[in-house]
Amino acid sequence: MSPIARLDASTIKLHQAGHGLPLVLLHCLGVDRHFWNFCADLARDFTLLRYDLPGHGETAVPAAPYGVEDLAAQLADIFAAHQIGRAHVAGISLGGLIAQAFAASHPELVDRLILVDTTPRYTDELRAMWDARAATARTAGVAAMVGDLLKIWFSADALARDGEGVRYVRAALARCSGEGYARACEALKAADLRPLAPRIAARTLVVCGDDDIPSFLDAARWLASNISGAELAWIAGAKHASVLEKPEDARRLMRNFLTG
Repeated sequence: MSPIARLDASTIKLHQAGHGLPLVLLHCLGVDRHFWNFCADLARDFTLLRYDLPGHGETAVPAAPYGVEDLAAQLADIFAAHQIGRAHVAGISLGGLIAQAFAASHPELVDRLILVDTTPRYTDELRAMWDARAATARTAGVAAMVGDLLKIWFSADALARDGEGVRYVRAALARCSGEGYARACEALKAADLRPLAPRIAARTLVVCGDDDIPSFLDAARWLASNISGAELAWIAGAKHASVLEKPEDARRLMRNFLTG
């Protein structure tokens, strides 16, 4: 159990665009709500709802440690505060863990669920990595890790092209709060959402870059097998930031799933 029961939803500024059924977009570690700019075109069909996670972007670092379940509870409070009765929810990596926990604990609030390059639990090796990253973020800042992180997020070809997605991630990571990043690392290390998968009732699409690291490929298959009726889609030639590396493919997958 994490040390605090609730993260304050009143610290969150919710950004809204478009018309139609709400689509909540949850970003990954070290960036902010602008991660999802690539799918702005979906605002023709949906009301896009985005916000910066605690310790990221315009949202302050919380006063105490927290867990993924706390982030999901905060999202439930955001739904209540903004009278969001039911919505589609999409999350990548850290955002995907929040989406899993939220969909399992609040099935009445989630229509369709999209889980991108995420996992219910990190391997023991990666759990040790979160300790190392948290320590580096606190002592040297996130900027010290940008080069290595970009090689995990994007293929060599994408890095060579240095397109809009790569430039955005490079800049977002460089300005990320070290303590905000470290707190999120600790939440990711502690998370084990495997028991929640059978409780997810929403129709679910699992998306993963087919060149992501092996543990994420395994996690995508696990999620698709353990969430009832889930579909699995691969984004060819893409690594961890698959939807930024191949935004056209990502938009097509998302729209087809949400409207089909």
